[in-house]
Amino acid sequence: MDSLESRWVYQDEESSEIDIDGDDRASAGLESPQRDSDDEDNAEQRLVRTGPRIDSFDVEALEVPGAHRNDFEDATLGRRIVLAFQTLGVVFGDVGTSPLYTFSVMFSKAPVNGDEDVLGALSLVLYTLILMSLIKYVLIVLWANDDGEGGTFALYSLICRHAKVSLLPNQLPSDARISSFRLKVPSAELERSLKIKERLESSLTLKKLLLILVLAGTSMVIADGVVTPAMSVISAVGGLKVGLSGFEQEHVVMISVAFLIILFSVQRYGTSKVGIVVGPALFLWFCSLGSIGIYNLIKYDGTVLRAFNPIYIYYFFKRNSTKAWYSLGGCLLCATGSEAMFADLCYFSVRSVQLTFVFLVLPCLLLGYLGQAAYLMDHHADTTQAFFSSVPSGAYWPVFLIANVAALIASRAMTTATFSCIKQSTALGCFPRLKIIHTSRKFMGQIYIPVMNWFLLALTLVLVCNISSIYEIGNAYGIAELGVMMMTTVLVTLVMLLIWQINIFIVLSFATIFLGLELTFFSSVLWSVGDGSWIILVFAIVIFLIMYIWNYGSKLKYETEVKQKMSMDVLRQLGPDLGTVRAPGIGLIYNELAKGVPAIFGHFLTTLPAVHSMIIFVCIKYVPVSVVPQSERFLFRRVCPKSYHIFRCVARYGYKDVRKENHQTFEQLLIESLDKFIRREAQERSLESDDDDSDAEEETFSRFLIAPNGSVYSLGVPLLTEFKDTNTLGETKVQPSTDEITIDAEQSLEKELSFLRKAKESGVVYLLGHGDIRARKDSWFIKKLVINYFYAFLRKNSRRGTANLSVPHSHLIQVGMTYMV
Repeated sequence: MDSLESRWVYQDEESSEIDIDGDDRASAGLESPQRDSDDEDNAEQRLVRTGPRIDSFDVEALEVPGAHRNDFEDATLGRRIVLAFQTLGVVFGDVGTSPLYTFSVMFSKAPVNGDEDVLGALSLVLYTLILMSLIKYVLIVLWANDDGEGGTFALYSLICRHAKVSLLPNQLPSDARISSFRLKVPSAELERSLKIKERLESSLTLKKLLLILVLAGTSMVIADGVVTPAMSVISAVGGLKVGLSGFEQEHVVMISVAFLIILFSVQRYGTSKVGIVVGPALFLWFCSLGSIGIYNLIKYDGTVLRAFNPIYIYYFFKRNSTKAWYSLGGCLLCATGSEAMFADLCYFSVRSVQLTFVFLVLPCLLLGYLGQAAYLMDHHADTTQAFFSSVPSGAYWPVFLIANVAALIASRAMTTATFSCIKQSTALGCFPRLKIIHTSRKFMGQIYIPVMNWFLLALTLVLVCNISSIYEIGNAYGIAELGVMMMTTVLVTLVMLLIWQINIFIVLSFATIFLGLELTFFSSVLWSVGDGSWIILVFAIVIFLIMYIWNYGSKLKYETEVKQKMSMDVLRQLGPDLGTVRAPGIGLIYNELAKGVPAIFGHFLTTLPAVHSMIIFVCIKYVPVSVVPQSERFLFRRVCPKSYHIFRCVARYGYKDVRKENHQTFEQLLIESLDKFIRREAQERSLESDDDDSDAEEETFSRFLIAPNGSVYSLGVPLLTEFKDTNTLGETKVQPSTDEITIDAEQSLEKELSFLRKAKESGVVYLLGHGDIRARKDSWFIKKLVINYFYAFLRKNSRRGTANLSVPHSHLIQVGMTYMV
């Protein structure tokens, strides 16, 4: 780690240090070391070797000693049982409604010609549910969570934390000190894990491939948010064709459209307001599903239990061959919602999801499918509405009502999961910024994105009106689900190799079995893509292109800003007044650089007649963790010598963090953190001056830092070290006494804190630089098309940074700048 390595510093005439960041040092030798991008300097300075490097960012991160813990880790048994009950409404709505349509879609591809067809289809469903939902997701994938967070981007964040695979070069060594990082360094004895890590970090192609997999999986999740409401609602409403004679498919479509409009219209109220009835409604649904299954087994044919013998799968394919292969797309529908168990993990614990699925959901689902198969053994022709046809006549209308409520709940939960997925991708720089509304003060994960809500509604209505057949929608559903499942399998395999470091044969078995199954299912649904389900595939591709183009343009913009950042030579030549008038006040210059002085600052200096007496470069940075504790939010570093009053601040957020603070609260928190940083810096200087009195033999490199919470930390060397200046003739300068140094340090501290207070009283102004990019004239045509038109269109129509900051116009100055890439 960089904090344990030696460092080089440049010392100017006033003995102020200019640090060279360990990230930017040349890997071989130190003849021409690169300087920290905050402090680039080409002037003649004295190069001094010091002890281990302690970054001020690292010291800030020590403020909270305890690791961030999941709220459910220490839950009691009673609490876990309550959580298990609550998971019904959020996690299992999608998989719970799959009996409404699974057999209907399967037998539309492979019609029933005998009892063996029913047993074969049932055996396929049972083992798909056991292998995909139970073994893969419940017993394996759920453990690959990112400190309680699940989903495609949570897996990507987890991998980024253990290997530097992010394409955006804004990583800082201090990020690993966040208490919620929970970094597990790969064991030295496991060479395989280390080799994979090195290979990933050194190969740009592998980094891009990993990002493409993540974006592809995310686009499929968003596509799932379109298909799930359509499939769930139209299959539930379709039960009216059984209960009412003369009820046609056109009527089903009309009622489904009305239900969908109402469903998406009330989405803005959030799920917490209807959460009270969600759990009991799904509990009633699963109980009725199991009860109907037991009733049908007793009444019709209990011998369908033979389907647990997998030999019937072989017989099914032998009898139907190609038709059986076509029916695999419908068979997969029994496992739809398995990915939702992982994506919605943030609300509950792993144990609560596992307990609920194993002891309630899975038994009820198995009984439901067994009961439908028992009914179909005696009624081969009733496959169009297999579920509702198998319901006893006396219980039809109550079950129909519960089924529609369950379908609406499943649709609502999937739409909310889509919003959450978009928020995560936006935080990690993979989706244009959109307006996000938080619908719950208690649960930060409950959000509403107006633009995406109406966009999903429009696409869902198009899907329902143009593909009214439940069979074609089922095929589209299979495409979306399988896309997510395959990407999850690949990412979890990488987690097994890189992080879990388990036996290679177990990893290969997992990847071979489940990826092989998913590719087989995927080949089936792709063969039927011409029946109208291609719409969902096109939609997923469009979402993928939007995400990739946004990430590509953002990366180019960031890399260009890094290349064109200002040199410290220019600032030193300008002097402490920066070549202009320093007016009282604090100027917050927002930029995306985690290191270095942005080129836009030079634009401010040449454009404005004066700049503020204190300048703070603020970088809003999302790190690969779910939540950053408030006490670890702001990290500071001094950019120039004290007389310049210029600081760098990195405001770190996790991908699930909610930026609820208004600009006054943000300013207050930032200035309080700067005050603490200045005091800690002075404390380190004091510790160093005390150590100068010690004899050389008794000299120790141990230092202690007392954090605001009272914790004591041992530091290898002081944060800021003053070096004794000796000339080449052996003449030693006369050093001031300890008392004089202490008094000067106290006066200097009070003077700087007083300067900070006066600057704060004069006001805070936000200086925002809008950096746009254009492709060079000699660039390829495709690059010009992507950057100058597609990316420019997305950037123009995305949410501006000023809206996210909630800054009043009276406190705002904006300057534009265009980079040629």
